[in-house]
Amino acid sequence: MPTLEPPDSHFLDAATGWLMLGNADEARREFEQLCPSARNHPSALDFEWHWLAHEQRWDEAVEVAQRLVEQSAHRADSWIHRSFALHELRRTQEAHDLLLPALKQFPEEPTIPYNLACYASQLGDLTAARRWILRVLRLDESPVGQLQRLSAALEDADLQPLWPELRKRVEKLQDGSTS
Repeated sequence: MPTLEPPDSHFLDAATGWLMLGNADEARREFEQLCPSARNHPSALDFEWHWLAHEQRWDEAVEVAQRLVEQSAHRADSWIHRSFALHELRRTQEAHDLLLPALKQFPEEPTIPYNLACYASQLGDLTAARRWILRVLRLDESPVGQLQRLSAALEDADLQPLWPELRKRVEKLQDGSTS
């Protein structure tokens, strides 16, 4: 897909900057200046998804993410965004099922198995959640990287049922043991 041309690229950059600063109103004003055809560009759809997520407008975020998947199935974040929004709508089984095919297409993207672990945990399948977490850890073999991922998981309420096990793994990594 071709890149956005000015002035649309400038409006999108400004909208992104405002959103990063936490000013969703200014971000919306900049975004609304894009011409209608530019709003269907994957970069604009990605921004729109982030803006809707910021405002917790998950129904609309699912719709935008679906368009992203249809236009940019080659981008892992398209798949991740759609499932994340579905999960926020408490449609976790659907989030899981729609993210699963992305795993084959993006085997090195750690967010996919991580999110699958979250979804499995919330669906009560702790065995699957453990497998997904182990897969995430295998993607980053360095102890420091694994420690960072486990520390993040220990702050993720979706993984709370696994926290005791994850704490033990953290302790082993901190002690220098990798088993």
